Amino acid sequence: MHTNDVTFMQRAMALAKQGLYTTTPNPRVGCVIVRENMVLGEGYHHEAGGPHAERFAIEAAIHAGHDLTGATAYITLEPCAHHGRTPPCLDALLPLKLARVVIAMSDPNPKVAGRSIAALRDAGVIVDVGLLNEEARWLNRGFVMRMQNMRPWIRLKVATSMDGRTALPNGKSQWLTAEQARLHGHDLRAQACAVLTGMGTIRADNPQLNVRDIPTPRQPVKVLLGNSHSLGTLLNTSSNTNLRALSKGHILLACTHYSQTPPSWLNDHPNHNHIQHLAVRNLPSTDPSKAEHLALLPVLMALGGMGMNEVHVEAGPKLAGSLLQQGLVDELVQYVAPVLLGPGMALADLPQLDHLPNRKLMGVATQHETQAQDPRIWQLRECLALGLDVMLHWVRPHPCTLSNP
Repeated sequence: MHTNDVTFMQRAMALAKQGLYTTTPNPRVGCVIVRENMVLGEGYHHEAGGPHAERFAIEAAIHAGHDLTGATAYITLEPCAHHGRTPPCLDALLPLKLARVVIAMSDPNPKVAGRSIAALRDAGVIVDVGLLNEEARWLNRGFVMRMQNMRPWIRLKVATSMDGRTALPNGKSQWLTAEQARLHGHDLRAQACAVLTGMGTIRADNPQLNVRDIPTPRQPVKVLLGNSHSLGTLLNTSSNTNLRALSKGHILLACTHYSQTPPSWLNDHPNHNHIQHLAVRNLPSTDPSKAEHLALLPVLMALGGMGMNEVHVEAGPKLAGSLLQQGLVDELVQYVAPVLLGPGMALADLPQLDHLPNRKLMGVATQHETQAQDPRIWQLRECLALGLDVMLHWVRPHPCTLSNP
């Protein structure tokens, strides 16, 4: 490793983060081209269909009159080697006669998956892979999850009291946390490809499911999970202002009955051109007290097939519990308000335990010994004071967030 490698890769990572809200379904990527510790050009990927980070950096360097022969390129993700909506970045890099390319992480896309690294080395370029790998994988955890598991990365956002309640017994929960915490939650919505919720939250909280009070270049897709008839009633006949607003914009209806035919009411809805129907199959339940349960993985894989990298879930205890029990929550953001509610609604409906989880599992999982099977084992990634509230950022150890140079 050269003396300033970390500094220049950190700069490339900072550039990549400028695409945090806009690159979906593409990854967030930054590039810095350097010679003799002087930056010749830099850039980041802005949006799908536009130039990639490498091409912005090359164009900036050439526009400034620099010869790139013998330079070093720092790139947060392996350059693409395939034709998509833009030509391969590999084709732009090879003619430059670079001396060295430093890459934070290899591309999990099977269309690339090391091909660019091999091609650069075959051309005589020194290629180092793995610098700030964990930071790069975290930045693109949704893209990595979709490429490796064909589903989005799932973030569950909850607001609770100090004693873990999300609402009063009558369902009232607005507003448990103060403005600063709510703004932080809207920023997380803005980063996501979609916001998902269920019928319980729609009825109880009357949500808008959009990004408000912070600047955003786009709104996430709204994914509504529930019975087709009930969703139709809410979206078509409700006189409530928020529910009328909810029916605007791009919506996916994940209807809990298995029918490839969209519900009949959809054709009459004024926003029908922007509402898409997904059929979800209910499966027999292993719990004799319940007739059936919702298989959520097919829903998430359908969203992954649409190019969604990150899905932000704001749901009640029933849907939250189902996602947790099915091992589908990757990240849990918990805003804790400085109040005690006593009796009320829990964070999630979960089965009763007869023993405590094995605390030996609390250490960092390896790629081969992931804790993905146990929804109770979490790691605290961050603790942040937001006014009087506290944000606890939990992550379930997963290969997507571990090093893989």
